Amino acid sequence: MKLDQMTIGELEDWLRGMSWQQVEKVLPELREDPRRGVHNLGRRWHTKIEDKKKEIFRWENLCRRERELREKGYRYVAGTDEAGRGPLAGPVVAAAVILPEDKPLCGLDDSKKLTPRQRRELFREITSSALAWSVGSSSPAYIDATDILQATRKAMEQALAKLSLLPDYLLVDALHLPGVALPQEGIEGGDGKCACIAAASVVAKVTRDTWMEEWDRQYPGYGFARHKGYPTPEHVQALMKLGPCPLHRRSFEPLASLFPCKSIAGREVGEDG
Repeated sequence: MKLDQMTIGELEDWLRGMSWQQVEKVLPELREDPRRGVHNLGRRWHTKIEDKKKEIFRWENLCRRERELREKGYRYVAGTDEAGRGPLAGPVVAAAVILPEDKPLCGLDDSKKLTPRQRRELFREITSSALAWSVGSSSPAYIDATDILQATRKAMEQALAKLSLLPDYLLVDALHLPGVALPQEGIEGGDGKCACIAAASVVAKVTRDTWMEEWDRQYPGYGFARHKGYPTPEHVQALMKLGPCPLHRRSFEPLASLFPCKSIAGREVGEDG
């Protein structure tokens, strides 16, 4: 059947059954059709195709560094990133991810730029399609005993050690990991520049958020499920009312100034958890 003999509904169904490249080839015919509804249909599909091209371009740019490394012979390029360096409570969590070459993850970006729903959807896609992925963490007690930088590196090293595939190159968001005997590079803003680091940022963020939501039931009253341990007014007010719990980082301000004593809700500061 010729295009000009199809109803708009039939054209819509026909176009939906085609790839975007095939649809692009028939757009000129839709523009020549005298029916206004067909013109509108063509404009909608043109917009969809342009959005698709932009997403493909963005994805290819996001994979540029991994692609360069694979061309140099590195087969398994791992990305690692963390979540939770700034909160007053909870662990710092790191993830390591090795992505396949042929599986685009539409919408993947720095986890901070995504909504909770987008992060959850991407988490499912990443963990189901990745060649390997894992998480590591450092407890509040370890953070207090060392510092947040050492704790972050420990969490990243733990995540890398748990990967089911041994990476042969490592891309890290901003940091260098001296304890990892792999070729590596720290990329400033890497969670917005490299696909594997962006994927790790999503896995780390969703994992940590899930843990904080679970701990909200164990330590009610602080609002951990809402603010995830970050220093919101609600969190600070709860601290003033309830005092710190075992999840709190006693070396972080304002806790260090407000609660200089050594005990935490029936547990010692140095006890790991």
